[in-house]
Parts: sequence; C-alpha cells; structure tokens
Amino acid sequence: MRIGVMIGPERGDTARKVARMLDDIEWAESAGLDTAWIPQIPTDFDALITVALMGSRTTRIELGTAVVPLQAQHPIALARQALSAHAAAGGRLALGVGPSHHWIVRDMLGLPYDKPAAYTRDYLDVLTTALSGPGPVDVENDTFTVHNPLDIGPVAPLPVLVAALGPVMLRIAGEQADGTILWMADERAVADHVTPRITEAAAAAGRPAPRIVAGLPVCLCRPSEVDAARERANRILAEAETSPNYQRLLDRGGATSIGDICVAGDEQAIAAGLRRYAEAGATDLSVRLLPIGDTLDDLRASKRRTREMIATLAKDLR
Repeated sequence: MRIGVMIGPERGDTARKVARMLDDIEWAESAGLDTAWIPQIPTDFDALITVALMGSRTTRIELGTAVVPLQAQHPIALARQALSAHAAAGGRLALGVGPSHHWIVRDMLGLPYDKPAAYTRDYLDVLTTALSGPGPVDVENDTFTVHNPLDIGPVAPLPVLVAALGPVMLRIAGEQADGTILWMADERAVADHVTPRITEAAAAAGRPAPRIVAGLPVCLCRPSEVDAARERANRILAEAETSPNYQRLLDRGGATSIGDICVAGDEQAIAAGLRRYAEAGATDLSVRLLPIGDTLDDLRASKRRTREMIATLAKDLR
C-alpha cells in the first residue's frame, strides 16, 4: 500500500500559500512518501496549476488531484490542462476527477446536476480519448459531440481516477478509469462496498485491478487526546457530511461522521488503523494531517510529529 499526504490549499494569506505548499511537497518527497494529493476546493487554488508548480520542485513523487470537478470545464479543456501539467511534472500526474456535489455544481456554479453518473460516463468517453493523443478526438454520445484535433499527448502513462461513492459510479470507475479516490469511507465501507464493486467492474471490462485511494484524517496524539482529535475533525472537516452522496457512503460503513473515520492515537494505534485499510482493499492512502492544540505553535508541532510518524510508517506498509 502506497502512502501519500494531502497538501493544501488551506486557509490563509494567498500570497504565502504557494511557498507553504512548495515547502510541504519538498518535505514529502524528501521523506520518501509515494504520493501527494492536491484537493480542488471550490474557493481556492487550481489543483492542476499547483501540480505543475510542485512538479518543478520535485523529481520522483506522484502528484494527484483530488478531485477536479467535471462540470466546470469542457473535457477537451480539461485534457489539455492535464496533459500540460503532466508534462510540466515530468509525467507524474494522477488525474483525479469527479462529478462533485449539488451544493457546488448547482448552488455555487449555477449548472445542472440532474444525472451526474450519466454525465460522468459521457465525459470520460471524451476525456480518455483526448488523453490518449496526439490525434483527433472524435466522440459523439448523449452529452457531447466532439470533433477536435489535439497535437499533444501524455509524456508518460497518465492514470485517471474517479471519485466514486455509489454503485453506479463505482461501476463507471471500474469500466472506464484506473481506480477511485474516496473521502468519508471507513474501512468497512471500503471492504464491503467499494473494493468488490469496482474490482468486479474492472475485471468484467478487461481492465487491470483498480487503484483504491482512501482519504482519511490522521492525528498522532496520546490516547487521552483521541476524543479531542475526533472533535477537531468534526469541527473543521464536517462540511461535506451535508452531501447526500457522502451520507450514503457513511451508511455503507460503521461511521456516522468524519470524526469516526479519523485515525488517531499513538504510533501503534495509527499503524493498526492504516493496516485495516490495506486489508479492506485500499491500494493507496491519502493522509489528511490533523493537528491538535490550543495555540498556533501547538498546532505546528502536532502536525510535524504526525507527518514524521507517517513518513516512518510508510516504509513499513509498502
């Protein structure tokens, strides 16, 4: 199982974010982590531009987006941007995409959100054809009629991962993509719902075994601080729980909130928690470092301790 970390964007001064994210990716590569996952947050930096920047400061680590909303741009535009970032990063992009949520697509962007699964299927028809270039992209389906020349192609294999939470989306991810990226999935949901569905779909389509990237918050702390870590996770990460998509995924497992999914405790407790995800079928972990403390210095020290522990543990979990 490969271990990676989520890096930015975070709240704070826009002028300082780039330097902070570049510091974080340089640490992740030097620490020997396998991957870094850049969230695409509706209110913040562009994930693919961030990948290109990080690629200029690293040489080995895989750089993934988690995830780019499909509805915000035409699949040809996304393919062109992804291929450009992939080349800038020396062929180390993992393109995570997804149909997002109604509260982003409909409420924020003012776009339709009627049939997200069907839209994703049609979008992937165009996107994956464009990513296999150079050459003409000729795709006609229920959503797109595309006849577009494209003179660029991938400088190295470019995996496409789809945020898939429900049965239909997991089937689409297995049939048309290289895997899935998860959030709000505990180990039971991964084992009983995600892994069998996406693996069966990939096998039926004649595709390789899919990657399953599980995102989860992690906090190294004393046993007496575990409840505080879970409370903090619920306080700063719980907005997405309002989505029906995430609620249904929580119902597939044994968790009722992001705090329940948070892996917190000492080194032994965290190692055991991460191994449970590997046993459930996760091929990758995307760790959201969750610091705790009463002051800014406390939070920084907590984050430093957790990430150093994750780097050490990553070597044992490979």
